[in-house]
Amino acid sequence: MFKKIAMGLLAILVIIQFFRPEKNLSDDQTHNIALKYPVSGEVKEILRVACDDCHSNKTAYPWYVNVQPVAWFLDNHVQEGKRELNFSTFTKLPVAVQNHKFDEIIEMVDEKEMPLKSYTYLGLHQEANLTDQQRQLLINWVKQQMTMLKNEYPADSLKMKKRTPKAES
Repeated sequence: MFKKIAMGLLAILVIIQFFRPEKNLSDDQTHNIALKYPVSGEVKEILRVACDDCHSNKTAYPWYVNVQPVAWFLDNHVQEGKRELNFSTFTKLPVAVQNHKFDEIIEMVDEKEMPLKSYTYLGLHQEANLTDQQRQLLINWVKQQMTMLKNEYPADSLKMKKRTPKAES
């Protein structure tokens, strides 16, 4: 009985290797954050090593992405990260949303919620373990961008509009 179960699980593992999600490799930078906001070399490097794999249109995949079901897990993680914040499409967002995203970046980096522990767990992506100095550099850069927005746009245009609940039909 154990042998049949093991053979069945092995067959399933082999079969699922043929079903792979599309990789995040478009590298479309048409609306990249750096096109509107000045990004220093230091900040660019922090974004590259700690953020871009999940928050841009180009992910540097590790070798283990070729093993299912790991690829599905990573794909879900990357898609969710891009839904929350995508530096490759950042300037396409309304300015109020950009300002709000900057505010969220400050909060997530300051509270050490980003990069995710699962991204750096077990020694993976060690370069993404940001020092307090790197975190502060990133936060200061974001604050500078928010100040630039505040100086360039009317205050009411930087506020997110409150969502009204949809009426039931």
